[in-house]
Amino acid sequence: MELLDILSMQYRWVVTLVALLAFPLLLKLTKKLLEKTIKGKVDIHRKYRAELLLKIILAFVLLCLVLVFWGIELRGLLVLGSSLFAMLGVALFAAWSLLSNLTSFLLMFIQNDCRVGYWVRVIDGANFVEGRIVEMGLMNVVLEHIDGHRVIYPNNLFVTRPVMVLSNEPKPSKTAPIKRIIGPRKPL
Repeated sequence: MELLDILSMQYRWVVTLVALLAFPLLLKLTKKLLEKTIKGKVDIHRKYRAELLLKIILAFVLLCLVLVFWGIELRGLLVLGSSLFAMLGVALFAAWSLLSNLTSFLLMFIQNDCRVGYWVRVIDGANFVEGRIVEMGLMNVVLEHIDGHRVIYPNNLFVTRPVMVLSNEPKPSKTAPIKRIIGPRKPL
């Protein structure tokens, strides 16, 4: 009878312990479910990203459950969630903000269309920039042009502009380089 009294007085700790012990079991269950739903050949990186997303969702749900048992009201969590949602909305649509670049990095991390080593053409109206992706950082994507020049392209523009993934390495341009003379012109 004493054990039952102790458990009823300390139910918050019991729920927390059960949630911590159930987390690895639920992870195994979700991984098996994910493998059953995947059909055909899947890129290993994309599979890891899907598993990471499932881990995050599962951890968030268990954390919300534990917080409810600890006395945190759902109204407070809803206010926090709506504030985060509004902040992400600003991050996605404020074109030149740092938060927009970080959010775009997360979008590029989740999608698997462009990877380091791919040759791409970023189309911006009538102009375009093409090169091989050398690095995909938190704030920008580094493209290496066929001529060896490096172009640093912001993540938010890389996500919002049309990007062609090229199947082959582009050919160097055959135009003659423009000879520029710095200084005053010499009389003829």
